[in-house]
Amino acid sequence: MDQFWSTVKADWPLIVQKTGEHIQLSLWSVLIACVIAIPTGILLTRQKRLANGVITVISVIQTIPSLALFGFMIPFVGIGEKPAIIALTLYALLPILQNTYTGISEVPPALIEAGTGMGMTRWQILRLVQLPIARSVIMAGIRLVTVQTISMATIATYIAAGGLGDIITRGISMINTITIFEGAIPVSLLVIAVNLLLLYINRLLTPRGLRSQNKIKG
Repeated sequence: MDQFWSTVKADWPLIVQKTGEHIQLSLWSVLIACVIAIPTGILLTRQKRLANGVITVISVIQTIPSLALFGFMIPFVGIGEKPAIIALTLYALLPILQNTYTGISEVPPALIEAGTGMGMTRWQILRLVQLPIARSVIMAGIRLVTVQTISMATIATYIAAGGLGDIITRGISMINTITIFEGAIPVSLLVIAVNLLLLYINRLLTPRGLRSQNKIKG
């Protein structure tokens, strides 16, 4: 144990640097995926005939092995952060898109009819009725994607994108368990911390009336 802490102390600046790179890779990938997938999911609720086709096409990406997808990026955009973010974003699209589409589609039609009867526009119904009700489902997709992205970002080391994967692969090449832990433990802590943060954000964004309903159901 003493050896572990002394090694961590010596490598602390590197761990902090690589953790920062890892957060940057993961954050940009999830944000870009949200910007693409949430509006697309909303649009598909208006064009339901296209929904199955679009979701099926995007789901094909999930069948590509992650390391292979990172490799496919190299001939087109080279190595580094850019191809890593593109690959991670592609993997992140499906859960967010599917949850957005499902969450909004499952809003009771009676509520939409009530909003229409009150003179609300389609935008107002979306903003004031559908999105608040579907928010927990959408956030569940974002949480899933965030956990997946933080874990998968370790592979970005193979295309020189940095992150905690650099420390893990160095430990593997050295057959050094302590070095592997130096990279693996921060990844696990990031997953736990971000998951708790997103749960808290979802609670803050959920209207009090819906919180009360969830408590009663629970």
